[in-house]
Amino acid sequence: MTIRFHDTATRSVREFVPLEPGRVGVYLCGATVQAPPHVGHIRSGVAFDVMRRWLIARGFDVTFIRNVTDIDDKIINNGIKAGQPYWRIAMDNERAFADAYATLGCLPPTYEPRATGHITEMVTLMQRLIDMGHAYELDGDVYFDVQSFADYGQLSGQRPDEMVASSDSASKGKRDPRDFAMWKAAKPGEPSWPTPWGPGRPGWHIECSAMAGKYLGPQFDIHAGGLDLIFPHHENEIAQSKAAGDAFANYWLHNAWVTTAGEKMSKSLGNSLLVSEVVTRVRPIDLRYYLTSVHYRSMLEYSDASVREAGQAFRRIEGFLDRAEGLLKDALLEPTRPVAFDNAMDDDLSVAQACGVLHDTVHAGNAAIAEQDLPATAQAHAEVIGMLDVLGLNPHAWPGQSGADAGAEVIDGLIAALLRQRQDARTRKDFGAADAIRDGLDALGVRIEDTPQGARWSLER
Repeated sequence: MTIRFHDTATRSVREFVPLEPGRVGVYLCGATVQAPPHVGHIRSGVAFDVMRRWLIARGFDVTFIRNVTDIDDKIINNGIKAGQPYWRIAMDNERAFADAYATLGCLPPTYEPRATGHITEMVTLMQRLIDMGHAYELDGDVYFDVQSFADYGQLSGQRPDEMVASSDSASKGKRDPRDFAMWKAAKPGEPSWPTPWGPGRPGWHIECSAMAGKYLGPQFDIHAGGLDLIFPHHENEIAQSKAAGDAFANYWLHNAWVTTAGEKMSKSLGNSLLVSEVVTRVRPIDLRYYLTSVHYRSMLEYSDASVREAGQAFRRIEGFLDRAEGLLKDALLEPTRPVAFDNAMDDDLSVAQACGVLHDTVHAGNAAIAEQDLPATAQAHAEVIGMLDVLGLNPHAWPGQSGADAGAEVIDGLIAALLRQRQDARTRKDFGAADAIRDGLDALGVRIEDTPQGARWSLER
């Protein structure tokens, strides 16, 4: 068994060797809770949930940290616009993110620290950096001295002399325009915390360095996040932590964006792509399948039509499980996985290839059902369940219903009633009525399959 991951820092696929045999520490940059999540926000949570599940399936004990940034310029500004305190904006949206992660079947993190709960750790880290000559205080702000860290820019592949000034470059007196703020002096009316340099609030980058160090130690295995975080966020995390003497992360994994019309998904698109809205139009499990079935480093173009198409493919998997379980009754085997699936997942989480193995197994299982081959059906069923468990798509283990799921349950009941009417018509040899029911369902895209165990249906469009 050899797991390989693409490491952004080395720009290569590397064999994964944990710091401690059998244990893995993962830090995933979580949400800045300024607004509810759209589909693009949630992709990293789903992508690295699959990674976590795969590590667990391979026998590792995984400590998974996903932080919450609950203090930020945009959170404060959104609170001012809404006439509400910043913490209410943050808490409401933190709940919205938690609901979205749960709705899409993500395992809860081992720990989910909030930035505002770790001010002490940030102050301690900044003082270390000042004492070591890597940071300085200026009028209540604390800046990292970029020129003091020789390796700055290695993660993103940028040369410091070619970088533009940091976003807070207007501050007068900075040693270098590229120096970035770790701590911001208090402004009138804004939240603040006391520090040796006066009241203020944290900058974005110091939060993750401090929280990763607290929960995973000075060196840990994997740091993950979205592609857009490589620079400046992750570059600045590395500078802070390594300048302070911590080895920090051994592997850096980044997922690509979800796009619409070729552009990165953003809040300017309105509410229609919020997770809470999308799952009223499509089943959450179909949305997860759509997000999961593409390699995490590949861009993903979103549309409702694409999710529905993915849902059709997933319903074929569900249809096999229903038919197999109806045939096998209690003669089910313990979940297992094909070697080809494991090989694909070991290769930098190659989910497209893994899903190919999944669908091949479903095809073979359907053939076994047609031949009434119970041992082959049971084996295929066990393998499909095992693969779905890894992908977080086992319908038997899926979380509670959303509005879309509740609607699907109603449809299930209505179609079941029509199938009973059809069977009654066939029993009394009224084949015209039976055919009319079948043709009516067929016109709606509901395909009927008559089996020795009774009629089964699937949705084809």
